[in-house]
Amino acid sequence: MATGLEPDLKLDVDPGFRLPELGGRPLPPRLLTSTYYDTAGRRLLHAGVTLRRRVENRTGVWQLKLPSETGRYELEERGGPSRPPEAFLRLLPAFLRGGATLEPAATLRTRRTGVAVGNRADRIEVVVDTVSVLDGRRVASSFAEVEAEVVSGDGASLPAIGKALRKAGARRGTGRPKVAQVLEPEPPEPAPEDHDPIARLRRLLVDQYEAMLANDPGVRLGEDAEALHQARVATRRSRALLRAARGLVAPWWAEPLRAELAWIGGLLGPVRDLDVLLEHLDAEAAALAGEDARAFRRLRKRLATERDRDREKLLAAMDEPRYFRLLDTLERARTAPPGDSEVSLTEIAAVAFTRLRRAVKRLPSRPTDDELHAIRIDTKRARYAAELAAPALGKAGAKLVDRAKDLQDVIGEHQDAVVAELRIRELAARAGGRTGLAAGRLVERQRARKRAARRAFPDAWRRLDKAGRAAF
Repeated sequence: MATGLEPDLKLDVDPGFRLPELGGRPLPPRLLTSTYYDTAGRRLLHAGVTLRRRVENRTGVWQLKLPSETGRYELEERGGPSRPPEAFLRLLPAFLRGGATLEPAATLRTRRTGVAVGNRADRIEVVVDTVSVLDGRRVASSFAEVEAEVVSGDGASLPAIGKALRKAGARRGTGRPKVAQVLEPEPPEPAPEDHDPIARLRRLLVDQYEAMLANDPGVRLGEDAEALHQARVATRRSRALLRAARGLVAPWWAEPLRAELAWIGGLLGPVRDLDVLLEHLDAEAAALAGEDARAFRRLRKRLATERDRDREKLLAAMDEPRYFRLLDTLERARTAPPGDSEVSLTEIAAVAFTRLRRAVKRLPSRPTDDELHAIRIDTKRARYAAELAAPALGKAGAKLVDRAKDLQDVIGEHQDAVVAELRIRELAARAGGRTGLAAGRLVERQRARKRAARRAFPDAWRRLDKAGRAAF
């Protein structure tokens, strides 16, 4: 199975659009026929996942595209028309839960022309796609778009290419896949700013469900650490929303859901924490050489082995009926039963912020690591409560959320350093020998990170406190 990250730029164009002079070499024209698959409820479409079988010159390949913060992951494997590859199906059980099946959703024929800009090391392909929507043998409708895809290199020239295309008449598009333009011609209207507390909570919970579902295949694939991060954020945000809005929905519905979110979050967390630690240590260890570098590699191997074990536990849980029941419950959050609370969203956010302010005031002049970590948790809760109340708080609420995130990042950097130092010490104690010297250097760098975060804390808190006083 071939995989790759696909950073690209998509623009809408009128029929007959011609590429401006970009200094590239012409690409051979192509004729592609793609059959797209989805469930009856369009779960893939709504999650931004694309599954299709593309035929060109009588050769068929299956392609699965997954959303990513930095582009779209594209997986490709040859196969016949009767069934998607098993490797793809293993990434889609969350979409196929409850007996859902994949069925043809649309067939598109694409005539593609374009140019390759740059060289083999730094190459961008810019193409014009004229797309016909097929209904049997009949063309039901058609549209055109231009796409610039980074094939190799860092894509540094992508903004300049986009500017040239827009100057030639291309228009900023929605960035949605072609099939979305067919199955959902009009992009969904932005969700209304809900001032009804229960409606607002329901919508935000459904948003978290959609984020978990969209990132589920990426977590299973394991090649995009950001997918796991986003899935973890969605579980945390869901729990925080239910906690902040306790009473807005029936406790008999909300509390079991919070417990299940804590369960899956407890499995996502260790893998994500080790991803962050390994990424940071790799950057820090770049300055090591000789025996120190070899000692670090031994330390890293132990961490990577531990990460692999935690990931195996996570993936096993994600194949359990328990996990699918959790997704079903969150999917039904749009009809979550109301509770008996009449508290406003502004009151909820104000209470969370007041609790945070009191906690900060109780801090000693030199707080312990655990005390700072507790402030981070309170900050996160205040931030999510402010997000819940965003429609009522307006611009002041948006600023409060931004300032809370800033403080969260500062204390998060401190906590990452605390965890990194602890793990390095544990590994060094087990490994012994020359490993201790390399570990000592890495520990000192973690202490420097902690000192920098502690220096940044007072200013970050003052900015958040000011925003909170303006909002309430």
